[in-house]
Amino acid sequence: MKYHYKYPHPSVTTDCVIFGFDGVQLTVLLVERGIEPYKGRWAFPGGFLKMDESAEEGARRELLEETGLSTASVQQFYTFSDPQRDPRERVITIAYFALVRISEVKGGDDAADARWFPISEVPALAFDHDRILRMALLSLRRQIHFEPIGFELLPEQFTMTQLQHLYEAILGVKFDRRNFYNKFLRLGLLTQQDETITLPNRKEAFLYKFNPESYAELKQKGFKLEF
Repeated sequence: MKYHYKYPHPSVTTDCVIFGFDGVQLTVLLVERGIEPYKGRWAFPGGFLKMDESAEEGARRELLEETGLSTASVQQFYTFSDPQRDPRERVITIAYFALVRISEVKGGDDAADARWFPISEVPALAFDHDRILRMALLSLRRQIHFEPIGFELLPEQFTMTQLQHLYEAILGVKFDRRNFYNKFLRLGLLTQQDETITLPNRKEAFLYKFNPESYAELKQKGFKLEF
């Protein structure tokens, strides 16, 4: 290398907070560590960055290797650099999150297991991953006011009740049904379909699709979703 430096270099890792939705609760994907430190504890999929890859490439590679899950994109939300966060050495981690539909996962590489956990049932995590989870949730809840995130977690066609349950799960609140329906219908973000489905109470419910064209127009005007 033409240039090199004598001062110590920290190691760099990536961690992925992958959110899913089971129809009622927000879930998160965790792996069981198969090696020390924290062997047997649950953590986020992640690992050390290779010299020939970007941080995002490393995050997606580790996710695939440790869980078998592949996602088109991940979004960087924070960098964690506490000098004591990893007992092995000085490690800085670049954290990403993504929202995906729940699918089968399987532990691989140095992960003994991989599993989806409801947010309310997440165990104590390895390293500083409890803090990473809190920051990921905070970032997700902030972003939901400016982008219609979460539609990735629903089927292509969904009911308004499914959408309401999703937003309640992400924000940790309960909405008045009528007010929630009216707000989304006024925004024009949804396209009502001709099809309906029969609910458990035997009532018919319309199906909707997300309208990306309407969202693009709203975004140009400074879209912000207030609840």
